[in-house]
Amino acid sequence: MALHRARRLFASAERQIELDTAFELKTADQVAATLGNMRGAVMKIGQMASYLDTGVPEPVREVFADLRQDATAMSADLAAEVIERELGAAPGKLFLEWDPMPIAAASIGQVHRAITRDGQAVAVKVQYPGVDKAIEADLANAGLAFGMLARSLFPGLVPRPLVEEVRARVMEELDYNAEARNQQAFADYYRGHPFIHIPEVVGELSSARVQTSELAEGARFEELMNWDQEEKNSAAETIYRFVYRSLWRLRYFNGDPHPGNYLFRPGGQVTFLDFGLTKHFTAAEIDRFAEMVDAMAVQKDLPRYRRVIEEAGMLPPGMPFDDAQIWRYFGHFYEFIYDDKEVTITPEWSAQTVKQFFSPTGDLAEIAKVSNLPPAFVIIQRINLGLMSILGALEARGNFRRIAEEMWPWVDGPPSTDLGRAEAAWLASRHRSQR
Repeated sequence: MALHRARRLFASAERQIELDTAFELKTADQVAATLGNMRGAVMKIGQMASYLDTGVPEPVREVFADLRQDATAMSADLAAEVIERELGAAPGKLFLEWDPMPIAAASIGQVHRAITRDGQAVAVKVQYPGVDKAIEADLANAGLAFGMLARSLFPGLVPRPLVEEVRARVMEELDYNAEARNQQAFADYYRGHPFIHIPEVVGELSSARVQTSELAEGARFEELMNWDQEEKNSAAETIYRFVYRSLWRLRYFNGDPHPGNYLFRPGGQVTFLDFGLTKHFTAAEIDRFAEMVDAMAVQKDLPRYRRVIEEAGMLPPGMPFDDAQIWRYFGHFYEFIYDDKEVTITPEWSAQTVKQFFSPTGDLAEIAKVSNLPPAFVIIQRINLGLMSILGALEARGNFRRIAEEMWPWVDGPPSTDLGRAEAAWLASRHRSQR
């Protein structure tokens, strides 16, 4: 930093920009390398920084993008040791073919290609030894971190239930048996779907630290960004439909929507990966979410919306905020479904979504100071933070209100797009087969 400042001192304005960019890249490389070796919850921060636009410079986000799938891998021998310890035999004996070079390496484990003894191509996810201890150490400080956050920015926040919810979800992510059950629940529900694909789990080659699934192929998010806008719109619609159909109809939410967890093919076909961080909501919790959406976006009844969030514990009763303030703070999150019209979800809008949550200004900051985040809302905020950032990066365009109405159980609207009509046909055939 000192050397960089010295170089800038006598440089021209143009040269200062060049020096700043080079410094950002060098720093990002060093930070990404460090996070990539630290693994666990800390590395996830770097992953999130790559797609949550909160003022992180573009060159830095591009470097951090490698943390989604291309972090530093553990050695082939160490991966083989984990498999032998978990499944009782070395990869060479368990599989007909085994690729010792991983095809992806992320925060908790890395993925290898293999072929089973019966000839099925599979992806084998192997958990890093000791990552559970690293995450437990991270979580041990979570209470302190959330307590500081509450005191400094959100005095209305009740930290203990928040910490317990985060701890429960993250510790579940370390249990690949739980992830396999989650993934198989999604695979069973979406089997035969025309554009949503969930890899099937190979149970006999899975354990608490190793998970084997059907091998999926497709383009990564970075490749999708170079496709034409219609393909991006179709991919965005599929992701949107998957998130909200799963939430409203299955009561499941895959709580880690980030660019490394998708594979894309033309025509809006998307394969969804990584079901470690999954939340299963109760019927009462889903009913509460539905009340909020109906009051804000359907009935456009702000007093009713306020009563609902007060009953949910998000806002203390009787606070001196008028309807205009409530709309400016909470309404932003509903803008893209508020009216029956085509909208474009821009990077600027999704960036504002993040800022609205973490750093509101003016009178909105006064609402933030007294607001709380009940446990049921902790993981669901990944929709506002993760999903909307992805749709913003794609500059997704569509009539999201009509798409949403197809999945809202209390509306059950007709299909509004080509993908919607294909999905409706799948649902009809599914219902016929279940009779």
